[in-house]
Amino acid sequence: MTHPPPPDWQLADFDFLLPEDRIAALPVEPRDHARLLHVRGATLGDHHVYDLPDLLREGDLLVINDTRVIPARLFGQRGVVKVEVMLNKEERDQPQTWSALARPGKRLRAGDEIIFADNFTATITEKCEGGEILIRFNAPREVLFTLLHQHGHVPLPPYIKRPAGDTLEDRTRYQTVYAKREGAVAAPTAGLHFTPELFAKLEAKGIERAHVTLHVGAGTFLPVKTERVADHVMHAEWGEITAPVAATINKAKAEGRRIVAVGTTSLRLLESAADENGVLHPFCGETSIFITPGYRFRAIDAMITNFHLPKSTLFMLVSALAGLDNMRDAYRHAIDNAYRFYSYGDASLLEKEP
Repeated sequence: MTHPPPPDWQLADFDFLLPEDRIAALPVEPRDHARLLHVRGATLGDHHVYDLPDLLREGDLLVINDTRVIPARLFGQRGVVKVEVMLNKEERDQPQTWSALARPGKRLRAGDEIIFADNFTATITEKCEGGEILIRFNAPREVLFTLLHQHGHVPLPPYIKRPAGDTLEDRTRYQTVYAKREGAVAAPTAGLHFTPELFAKLEAKGIERAHVTLHVGAGTFLPVKTERVADHVMHAEWGEITAPVAATINKAKAEGRRIVAVGTTSLRLLESAADENGVLHPFCGETSIFITPGYRFRAIDAMITNFHLPKSTLFMLVSALAGLDNMRDAYRHAIDNAYRFYSYGDASLLEKEP
């Protein structure tokens, strides 16, 4: 039996019109009072995040990303030139080195030193394609994170407008309540909606959770620039699934329980670590998995996620899970009913299309 080739997706297939007033500038308080759109095939249900104990099933296993956002936005000087640096990803094979984006990038050269504060400097070691640079800090990893907390700023996405800069509230709200392992430069935003009280209610319902780590990079905000989707080169991010967590997830799957990824980051890491038979293996390294409609999911059954940008890799991912036509309808419904989009916006519960 021969199978038809997968569709040759074009960027326009994932476009939709999003009014600017649907983009959330501030988060909802309390966290779990954000709205939640439940998508089951062509069926849509309007709820709130605090309804999750009633929407999920007893025995479901939530997989959450415990990465912690670092103050990755830095302001410094190269001589008399003011420089803004946005860290992207730690280069683990090069000590004290990170990839980053910098402005004004064209005026920077390899060998330039950027001074952020007394005893806090970095040297540009390489200029890369796509405007990225590699910078080596004068401080080891543990000291660097301390310096970032002293001098850095919250790396808010470009669509959250803060003319006066990030606020104290952003330092708390652009972080999940369970954030643990420092290294992300963007929040795993689906997790922003959870509270200790909501976790307690989920546990009472018999819904367990497992922790994985994926340090979200700034590449999550980069637009797709190729008209043919298959030509897009996906950014890489570092993640880890420990052997005990992999065993917990495999046990749940063997018992016929659902694996529910909290966020695209958890989902991408789980799918990267699963073999063809859906068995999860311990994972430690980088993933650049790119999921588009036609992908066969091996590790997860459902996911919780926010509402994503038009023509983004994340909208492609949710369309792969729930069906492109279903997601077009769901997003149209969300826009018509004033759901709030992007990092500080509302959430959706998506079940895998049969």
